[in-house]
Amino acid sequence: MSKTATAYQPQLLDPHSAAPQPVSPANGRSFKLAELYRLLDCRLVDVIRLTPELILIIDDEGKFRNPAYLNLVATYLWYHHQPEARGIDSIVGRAILCHDKQFK
Repeated sequence: MSKTATAYQPQLLDPHSAAPQPVSPANGRSFKLAELYRLLDCRLVDVIRLTPELILIIDDEGKFRNPAYLNLVATYLWYHHQPEARGIDSIVGRAILCHDKQFK
């Protein structure tokens, strides 16, 4: 794993909080699926690439929840890095911002 990946602090982006919350993989290196399901409170995840190194891991079924909560911080990051997504889609539910080497 690159030095950048180990130095990057993953952040939990919760739609109920304006401030990102630091999270870390249990093994100290990379998140495993069961761990992501617990952190995101979901059963299916999807990955959105923001940059060559940064990704958002999202609840892929967040829009089907009732109520569904728009994640303003995650959506803003997505729109900022991928402007073509603006006005087409948004991120709903919890998300994790991390280095792509931190998810295997």
